[in-house]
Amino acid sequence: MNTLTDKPLYVFVVSLAILWLAAWIGAYFRKRRRQPVKDEERQDYSVIEGATLTLLGLIIGFSFSMAISRYDQRKDYEEAEANAIGTEYVRADLLPAADSAKVHALLRDYLDQRILFYNTRDNDKLRQINADTAQLLANLWSAVRGPVLSQPSMLSSLILSGMNDVLNSQGYTQAAWWNRIPRAAWALMAAIGVCCNLLIGYGSRRIEARPILFVVTPLVVSISFFLIADIDSPRGGVIRVAPQNLVSLAKSLPPN
Repeated sequence: MNTLTDKPLYVFVVSLAILWLAAWIGAYFRKRRRQPVKDEERQDYSVIEGATLTLLGLIIGFSFSMAISRYDQRKDYEEAEANAIGTEYVRADLLPAADSAKVHALLRDYLDQRILFYNTRDNDKLRQINADTAQLLANLWSAVRGPVLSQPSMLSSLILSGMNDVLNSQGYTQAAWWNRIPRAAWALMAAIGVCCNLLIGYGSRRIEARPILFVVTPLVVSISFFLIADIDSPRGGVIRVAPQNLVSLAKSLPPN
């Protein structure tokens, strides 16, 4: 099921609106007080405001680091998948001719499905791709299991081990794509961002004369949220893992 963080542009628009509104709410309560923060209170207020902004910066930095690490993990598993498929394709030559041709054909079809998995953004197509992938994996395992059991040997074990790597690499990739920034981290960032803008609005001095200042902090924080959501979203963002290794492998294999 899609969430707001799967659409980084929505994250930017919604966060900008909420944070900007929070700043004006803070200014509204300051205006109702009918007097600005006193000079003797200004120093203590600045300490609180600075500490809250610092905490927001730390949380954003921590979340950005989490998003980057997950993005790198998805890239690593894409490379691992290409290596596993390519290795098993070569090892399949050790099978009898008929079995080797069958495994080669199934691996090429499976490779096409893995490329589609990385490129598609449509949920209906993704469900079909996952179903086709699961069927191909079952067919691949059956295609090597029969010859290996009929003629057990060291070479047969090598082929079976390679197919096991193909199956495992797909599972690791799927787990990496499900591994996202926790919702609690997003809620914490949003709550601290709202508090910061409330404090900025409340501590403002005649901000009505320069309302553009109320846009700066919400805009900067919203851009940060957008970037984190974009990197963390495997399909919804602009920054995505391209199946470069899988495409390169597909081009190097003979046509089906």
